[in-house]
Amino acid sequence: MPRPFLSAMRRPLLPAALRPFLPGLLLVAACGDAPADPAASVPDTPSATAMPGSADPGLLPTDLPVVRDPDRLADQVQARARALAQRPWTPPSATLPPELAELDYDAYRRIRFRDERALWGPAAPGDDGSAFRIQFFHPGYLFSTPVLIHQVDSGGVRPIPFDPELFQYGVEAAAEWPGWAGFRVLFPLNAPDRFDEVASFIGASYFRLLGPGHVYGLSARGIAVDTTGEREEEFPDFREFWLVRPAPGEETLTVHALLDGPSLTGAYQFTVVPGLSVVEVEAHLFARRDVARLGVAPLTSMFLFDENRGRDFDDVRPRVHDSDGLLMLTRSGEWIWRPLSNGPGLRVSSLRDVDPRGFGLLQRERRFDRYLDLEARYHDRPSLWVEPLDEGWGGGGVELVEIPTDSEFKDNVVAYWAPDTPLRAGEERSYRYRLISFDDRLPTPILNRLTSADGTLLRPGRVIRHRHGWDALPGQIDPPPRSRRRFVVDFEAPTPLDEATSVSGAAFPAHAGPAPEIQLQASAGRVEGVRIEPLPEPAGGWRVSFALDPDGQAADLRLFLTRDDVALTETWSFLWIPDHD
Repeated sequence: MPRPFLSAMRRPLLPAALRPFLPGLLLVAACGDAPADPAASVPDTPSATAMPGSADPGLLPTDLPVVRDPDRLADQVQARARALAQRPWTPPSATLPPELAELDYDAYRRIRFRDERALWGPAAPGDDGSAFRIQFFHPGYLFSTPVLIHQVDSGGVRPIPFDPELFQYGVEAAAEWPGWAGFRVLFPLNAPDRFDEVASFIGASYFRLLGPGHVYGLSARGIAVDTTGEREEEFPDFREFWLVRPAPGEETLTVHALLDGPSLTGAYQFTVVPGLSVVEVEAHLFARRDVARLGVAPLTSMFLFDENRGRDFDDVRPRVHDSDGLLMLTRSGEWIWRPLSNGPGLRVSSLRDVDPRGFGLLQRERRFDRYLDLEARYHDRPSLWVEPLDEGWGGGGVELVEIPTDSEFKDNVVAYWAPDTPLRAGEERSYRYRLISFDDRLPTPILNRLTSADGTLLRPGRVIRHRHGWDALPGQIDPPPRSRRRFVVDFEAPTPLDEATSVSGAAFPAHAGPAPEIQLQASAGRVEGVRIEPLPEPAGGWRVSFALDPDGQAADLRLFLTRDDVALTETWSFLWIPDHD
């Protein structure tokens, strides 16, 4: 059973899993600023399966505004979501038949889509079809909410009814069902003659994006509702999709979606650009009732352990995680790197800002020998960056929720933008942002654009690694108490946006000049023995080490390097909790 696929279907830690940890919750405001087309046989007249542009009576109200004009899709989906928000929420009424509801993971995997029946595949010899292929997910296992899917082309808007003939069954399954579980998007990403999976939409409002050479790891979501706070967390569902068939030769796919949940509805437009590993998202939200804690552009991932916690896990692998840190770019131009942790207590941190320029969950460590896992291929898991496309996000914070877990098969990390202003019943709100899938570094054009926006001529040096442990030597006579911790943080040297750029008149590498100034802050405890040394690396860089006596308190640490008031590195931000790490 290959774990890469299992990871793609990973079950999130649901709200009930959070409740035992709520008494110990720590909220920290961190410093920092083809074959036949499966829809082709569907008539354009009303049928017993679905009305064109509307839903089955068992799923959504049939008198909602209809989506039928290909030229006005966005407006019509918004009208549908707005009207739905004015009605009380009712959960999906369809119930999976026992033979689907009782499937376990292995049995569900035996239901496979027939590759030759993909939507938009070649319809006849010599027809190359679209640059994209669409395959559908079968209902069952964890996926019990029927999802309606429509295709949009020159012929209009047509529903794609569930069809068991599109699947190969290795188990007994129902022949009739009012909807799909979701769909995946294929595109010749890694080779011109092979269609690779580049995106998938399945389960609540979850979706994933892959870049070249990636395997599935972290997920994105349409919205997060009350992830923290007193209320039970909600998981709204994408209930309907409209897939717009690209013109011949076009390498951009547009998908519209209708979101429905207890507190809000939403109309979404996704523009998928596989060649750039980008999805542009436009979300219009309509509140049924007050939402105390809204999470915009949420990302969900897994972090079990790294070298700092490996001693607590009896495992041959030195690291197990889909992501190893949160990266944020503030409006003022500060890059903040916050490494991820795994309990044992629940942690909720907020990196405060106004109109942020971006944030993301990254898998920076890309070397196989740091994981030693040939099955899961954690070194090939993608990073995801959220770039707001307008400045109307206002005040708030990038909220990071880290849930303790002992399983690599459950997501336990969530990051999203939490606006200060609650979403009130009857209110409408819109967000536009770009999702970028990449390896450990943002693509150079994007990084240069983000870095140079405030006149900066440098790409700040990244945090290479950090370690922490008892501030004592083996066999030391009269050692300090174990609460006293030694931290080591290694930084790269900065690099110029332009090769002619220098720092304070000194040619690169920047570490060849005077030693940088250390900017170190601790919210609690005492910091002692701070020192900086050059790294013995060809590209240069520095190591900063220090001791922390926390005085029994949690300490939020911030560290970066400057020269002549110019930041040379990103900010290392770390929450130290006594007896937790």
